[in-house]
Amino acid sequence: MNGITIGFAMCGSFCTLAKATEQMKILVELGYDVLPIMSYNVYSGDTRFGKADDFIRTVKNICGKDIIHTIAGAEPIGPKGMTDIMLVAPCTGNTAAKLANAVTDTPVTMAVKSHLRQAKPVLIAVATNDALGASAQNIGKLMNTRHYFFVPLSQDDPQKKPNSLVSHFELIPDAVSAALDNRQIQPVFK
Repeated sequence: MNGITIGFAMCGSFCTLAKATEQMKILVELGYDVLPIMSYNVYSGDTRFGKADDFIRTVKNICGKDIIHTIAGAEPIGPKGMTDIMLVAPCTGNTAAKLANAVTDTPVTMAVKSHLRQAKPVLIAVATNDALGASAQNIGKLMNTRHYFFVPLSQDDPQKKPNSLVSHFELIPDAVSAALDNRQIQPVFK
């Protein structure tokens, strides 16, 4: 793991941010260098799941780095070869749609676009309430796009939220290892 840098980009599935930071800490403990990236909403939004300032402080303490939180800050990632793999965890339906349709208007989408200039892997950890609804086409498109890999996912509450899918965040370390070897961890759907 030493010498491998993971761009860890976080989007606004606020209910899964604690799971994401738990995995961030594990990746650092495994010896990966982690470069934190946050969407505008994550960097500035206080929610019932916590205050942005507390979350920022937690991520900085885990990674020992400042957080990229602007488009201008994310743009040099590819040209400077700053990452070996880009992990989007959590990846909302909104961000998946933007990535699938080449929309680059947030720090996270710019980080992914810039990283892809080097033809390196992007690992997606989906967390969205409409994955089996309106977002399904975008997730499917990304699954069929070169350099994109997925953390295995499943329905989190089939009775109350039948269209919702959430990745198994605990599988992020294994999924990172597989994606670095240009392999999709299986099964994708659990």
